[in-house]
Amino acid sequence: MDYVFNQFEERQSHPVDVIEAIAALNDWAFEREADDEITIAVSGKWSDYHVSFSWMDGAESLLVACSFDLKVTSQRHDEILRLQALINEQMVNGHFDLWRHQNLVLYRQSLLLSGGAMPNKQQVGNMLNSALEACERYYQAFQYVLWAGQSASNALTFALFETKGEA
Repeated sequence: MDYVFNQFEERQSHPVDVIEAIAALNDWAFEREADDEITIAVSGKWSDYHVSFSWMDGAESLLVACSFDLKVTSQRHDEILRLQALINEQMVNGHFDLWRHQNLVLYRQSLLLSGGAMPNKQQVGNMLNSALEACERYYQAFQYVLWAGQSASNALTFALFETKGEA
């Protein structure tokens, strides 16, 4: 069966230009090595995060990937994959992946911008916030699996434990 879609409409500017403007307004350190990609450095509570926005022209999608400095060892590889599966079950937007060639955990999410649509500041802000909140929320679980040798389920329980009141 053949499907017919409208031709791509011309964009007034590049989608990554919007992200660069937001990064500049917030005085974030960023690097733009190509028209289709920008990387922003953001300090969090648990780690420094490397946030990369990439424009995928053929798919008309803006992709955000957020990583943190935790290298996955071969001994803990399977348990990290179990942890990712448990975490991804809870995610509404985005998901965690393991990039095997770099042994790196990262959060990914995309925004479809069909027909020449441009991302607005609120959409980009929501993508960035979602990425950073997910990384901040689950960083300790990944750390417990890698550094403390915990199981995925124990690490997730420990990381999500919230205290109430004061002692």
